[in-house]
Amino acid sequence: MNTDPETATTTLAQRIAAEAARALAKPLSPGLHIVATPIGNLADITLRALATLQQADVVYCEDTRHSRTLISHFGLDAKLRPYHEHNADHERPRILARLAAGERVALISDAGTPLISDPGFKLAREAIAEGYNVVAAPGPCAAIAALTVAGLPTDCFLFAGFLPPKSGQRQTRLKALRETPATLVFYEAPTRVAECLADMLIVLGDRPCAVARELTKLHEDVRRGTVASLIAAIGDEPMRGEVAIVVAPPIAGAIGDDDITAALRDAMKSQTTRDAVRSVAVHLAVPRSRVYNLATLIERSE
Repeated sequence: MNTDPETATTTLAQRIAAEAARALAKPLSPGLHIVATPIGNLADITLRALATLQQADVVYCEDTRHSRTLISHFGLDAKLRPYHEHNADHERPRILARLAAGERVALISDAGTPLISDPGFKLAREAIAEGYNVVAAPGPCAAIAALTVAGLPTDCFLFAGFLPPKSGQRQTRLKALRETPATLVFYEAPTRVAECLADMLIVLGDRPCAVARELTKLHEDVRRGTVASLIAAIGDEPMRGEVAIVVAPPIAGAIGDDDITAALRDAMKSQTTRDAVRSVAVHLAVPRSRVYNLATLIERSE
């Protein structure tokens, strides 16, 4: 017998309320509680996160103004204190003193899971070193969300955070990651997506890739293709919001820079640089821009 939608909705709401009541009735243990919060959609908050934030003696966050929106939305009675990269060294001893006094301290970030590209790592490490209880209340994470919708291998992946803002340093970092046998996940500022993809094409080659923007929010956008096709699709289009870039692992037998450089040196003995770049790019089936950059390095070194 089917239950009508209104009754089913009422039953679900009652069960959610009952589970929330059970979570609130369970005393929160002293220690540092690492609490994940929504990355955009407030409905992604967990019941455990709500109960933890409600019962904590203090909630440390990156920006109290930003986090107050979440606290106010759910009507929580939480004392907010700032903890961010600019005051971390000053505040960390105070937080450890609270833990020493047996307080229940919650740590949240502006969005997602704390310690992922935010200053919480040192706090968690020192709390563990001092022997205090450190507990995770897991939940949303932009890196994991991007990975799950990218359509790329998920059995082995590496979260590499933010790449350096300057092209030279960014390419150096990408070279260190080039042979990693795993899907790569990056965070990137929306204003640097195009130039970041350009450097990825040069260093990593034209791999399958996805650019995920504003995940879980109203204007969520996930673009999939290869690095080159995404560069063409995005072009000079201005991007806004939080961005994650997911890149496939290297293809077995992929052409490395050493292979291209060797082929270039041979070709440049009898051809102009321009013709050598074109012939090597065609012969090895690699992007001409990547070959050109290596040819430029060869010329500079000679």
